[in-house]
Amino acid sequence: MSFPHCLPLMRRGLYLCGAVTLAVASASAQSQSALASNQSGPGLFGPGESSSSSFQLVADGDSSGADALRAAVAGSGASAAGQEGHGWKHGLGSKLAFVAGGGFNGPVSDSGNYITYGGNFTVGGGLHFSKMLSLLAEYQFMDDKLPGALIAETGANGGHAHIWSLTLDPVVDLFPKSTNSVYVTGGGGFYRKVTSFTDPVLADYCDYFYCYPDVENQVVGHFSSNQGGWNIGTGFTHRVGGTYNEGRMKLFAEVRYLDVLTPASAIAPNGLGTATVGSGTKVLPVTLGLRW
Repeated sequence: MSFPHCLPLMRRGLYLCGAVTLAVASASAQSQSALASNQSGPGLFGPGESSSSSFQLVADGDSSGADALRAAVAGSGASAAGQEGHGWKHGLGSKLAFVAGGGFNGPVSDSGNYITYGGNFTVGGGLHFSKMLSLLAEYQFMDDKLPGALIAETGANGGHAHIWSLTLDPVVDLFPKSTNSVYVTGGGGFYRKVTSFTDPVLADYCDYFYCYPDVENQVVGHFSSNQGGWNIGTGFTHRVGGTYNEGRMKLFAEVRYLDVLTPASAIAPNGLGTATVGSGTKVLPVTLGLRW
């Protein structure tokens, strides 16, 4: 056979070899892809399922995978928003400060006091600017007896002085992380003092069963004054509650020096004898209670 007649047979052989080579390469690529898919394990789209197959399902009308993905994303967003809101509320609550207590008070030795011993009640609220510094708005009420010399001047048989105040008082905690701590405080504001004189009078006292005569002290004369004042003091606290010493409630005991800037006067309250009162009312209130 001559060479020109062999050319068609050679060309057909080359075509056949190329077709076989392409078929083998395609089969090898498909087997490698299947092996990689099986080894990928469970993931975001499920065991052995690739992202391309999931998106193909969505394209074909099966949106269950996409719905699950959207629900997971929405749930994580709601959880993050809830955690953020909880943190904000906790932060706001930690800034609030409260105090409530009661105790007794006595006069400072001074000619202008004209009161003796009595009791007091204090309540207040405010803000914690830090663990060390707080600011409180406080209401305090004090009830003190009057000395016998002052009562005798008027001709009455008894008497008392009521002092109530509204003040702003910073508080500095010196050891805020300790179970037991010491603080200093002080401030000032508005004070009102009412001095009353009493006489015993006969009155009827009634209970659920009957009425009977009784002797009561009735106010027969008084005078009052409105003025400013200031206070300064120190106290001791003991933290209660909290497993890791993080409790915010504290028991406290404090003493303050209080100066009410009352004016001097010489008056005859409601027709009683003239009473001479010096300027200034200085008191030492001692208070026990709770701080938050």
